[in-house]
Amino acid sequence: MTIVTLKKGEGRNLKSGGMWIYDNEIASITGRFQNGGVVQVHDFDGYPMGKGFINQNSKIRIRMLTRDSKQEIDREFLRMRVKDAWEYRKRTVDTASCRVIFGEADFLPGLVIDKFSDVLVVQSLALGIDCFKQEIIELLKEELLKDKIRIRGVYERSDAKVRSLEGMERIKGFIGEAFDTNVEITENGVKYIVDVKDGQKTGFFLDQKYNRLAIQKLCRNMEVLDCFTHTGSFALNAAIAGAKSVLGVDASELAVNQARENAKLNGLEDTVQFRCEDVFELLPEFEKQEKKFDVVILDPPAFAKSKSAVKNAVKGYREINLRAMKLVRPGGYLATCSCSHFMDYELFTKTIYQAAQNAHKRLRQAEYRTQAADHPILWAADESYYLKFYIFQVVDDK
Repeated sequence: MTIVTLKKGEGRNLKSGGMWIYDNEIASITGRFQNGGVVQVHDFDGYPMGKGFINQNSKIRIRMLTRDSKQEIDREFLRMRVKDAWEYRKRTVDTASCRVIFGEADFLPGLVIDKFSDVLVVQSLALGIDCFKQEIIELLKEELLKDKIRIRGVYERSDAKVRSLEGMERIKGFIGEAFDTNVEITENGVKYIVDVKDGQKTGFFLDQKYNRLAIQKLCRNMEVLDCFTHTGSFALNAAIAGAKSVLGVDASELAVNQARENAKLNGLEDTVQFRCEDVFELLPEFEKQEKKFDVVILDPPAFAKSKSAVKNAVKGYREINLRAMKLVRPGGYLATCSCSHFMDYELFTKTIYQAAQNAHKRLRQAEYRTQAADHPILWAADESYYLKFYIFQVVDDK
């Protein structure tokens, strides 16, 4: 087998529990290989560190599959990984709809598989895992069938820009037979139509499942504003919990139309209204109109998709949180989050604190949460910890 040897003093992330080896950490490669193939990794002194797949097109040169250098990377190895991933979900989350495989955090780097009822949506983001994709899907179907879950269709959403960094084409389409790609799911008692073909990412953001549930207890008899509502998930959780009124806002007409359909699906169209507006423009307008809400929810897209974008992202998060705090009635609540791992916990927390000072508000923290357990955080693999979610009571600074 091809042996990749690290430079002396390199591989710090790997040695601390991470899953990646970068191009500038490698001293030598001996033996023949193809991009996407499995290689042995040795430390500078020849100590075996495990196996992973290599891709010279990517700055992430090797993604590790196992720390056991004697482990064969075969069908039984993949079966073990899939079985472990599914058993973990059964213990930790509602599996009616959930993320079944979460890349590096499930030791299958670069692969995401979401289950929406009886449909799987697959996203392959690394060349090496692409070689195993079909086999992993088959093994997962077999594992689910043991629990009497029969998958009726698989759709691939490997259309993320990051594939180009691996030298791969962006693709989407059916794996196997075609099926209706509008899939109905139920989460926290709320029904949704998930568009697995044209929805964002894999069609629905499962990572906020229990954060959406957490806001239900705040919203009974409350007036609620849900910003960046997307297809209405937080808004509908507020409404089903007995909110007096809910306004959901998003800049995407497609998302807003889907949110309205989801409201009708739940019989909540009289409680929840949706507007297609730019949140950054609407919040100052509401402030001028002296509008107030009991609960304001901020669930923006990732403002920082790279390290270079963090500075501008801080300005964006500070601005929307400041505006939102000014719209909360004294003693009301703000739910706010960031889904960018580049905007780490410390920076996000500092940014919210600055917004509160500028808004002359005081915050009483009710909860701090992260992503749902089907998106496990693998310590030392920083990219797996990305969602930060706060609930605050907002009080006047007197």
